[in-house]
Amino acid sequence: METDKFYHIYNRTNNKELLFKEDINYFYFLNQFKKYISPISDVYAYCLIPNHFHFVLKIKESSHLERFFEAKLEKAKTKSQDLQGFENLGGLKLISQQFSNLFNSYTKSINKKYNRNGSLFAQNFKKKEINTEKYLQQVILYVHLNPFFHAVSDDFESYLHSSYNSIISLKTTELKRKEVIDLFGDKQNFIFMHQKRKLDEEMLSSIMEEDE
Repeated sequence: METDKFYHIYNRTNNKELLFKEDINYFYFLNQFKKYISPISDVYAYCLIPNHFHFVLKIKESSHLERFFEAKLEKAKTKSQDLQGFENLGGLKLISQQFSNLFNSYTKSINKKYNRNGSLFAQNFKKKEINTEKYLQQVILYVHLNPFFHAVSDDFESYLHSSYNSIISLKTTELKRKEVIDLFGDKQNFIFMHQKRKLDEEMLSSIMEEDE
């Protein structure tokens, strides 16, 4: 992954095991995501499905990440290098390590709570760079419509574990709400395109193929 770029991040469990067994699991995962991933990225959309998840995010710029990881390493008393020139000095590995920390933390919690052992997630999480506004819009649509595409719920608007309702709400959120709404023109068009499932067939086919 590269700094200051958009990505579609997703992962699923091994052997189709449930990732979220009860409501409290969803909330815990989001809290851990906030702890490990929010400091290094801006979140544009997400959806948590019983056996997998999707996030649309933008990795923060290098200067922000340098400050974050310098503070993190200093706090841990393991600072071993100057992070000036972040991307050339292992900084991108530190980004990936944040995701590993998220998955390991969540797995340990699930193993302890449900008396299980071993890995929970597929070994390598998937990350697809998003390099056009059109594709960004289409991925956000796909992520919010994920409950429908995976036959979890016919009514994506009432699905509790996605960012859709936070985007159209007026409540405080850490999501990049304004940027998402602007991408669709306005809130009315954002809602219209979701309700009418305005997905480009070619792009949808590409996204769903990646999601297999």
